[in-house]
Amino acid sequence: MKKEKILKMLTFIFMILTFIGAIYVLYNKGKVSAGFAVIPSLFCAIFSQLAVYEKFKKNK
Repeated sequence: MKKEKILKMLTFIFMILTFIGAIYVLYNKGKVSAGFAVIPSLFCAIFSQLAVYEKFKKNK
């Protein structure tokens, strides 16, 4: 249970960082790297998949 909670918190944190990065890129009219939004979104996807896997493994 604790591991799932940590993974959900990390997913939420990286989701917020993704939105902040996207706003930063849009604010600078695309002159900065899109990596400011893409990299946190990748970590968000990874942590969310790990959370789903832990829940699936627990129910098995």
